[in-house]
Amino acid sequence: MPKRLRLTRRFPVAMTNDAYRGLIRFAEEAGLTPDEALTFLFENFASVTDEETLPHRLRLFKAELPQRLA
Repeated sequence: MPKRLRLTRRFPVAMTNDAYRGLIRFAEEAGLTPDEALTFLFENFASVTDEETLPHRLRLFKAELPQRLA
């Protein structure tokens, strides 16, 4: 029997409603809990991101941050 995923780190996370809905949708489609889904995404970050579009999307997100935080 495979070992159960041991979640040893916890941290408070704040995210937008859109981000939360996306996380929940991804977790449900993958058959994971939200904690397991986040763990999967971060453990496999390099393989689940598109190296060509990530810098562009990151620049856009950073440019919008002041407006989002206001």
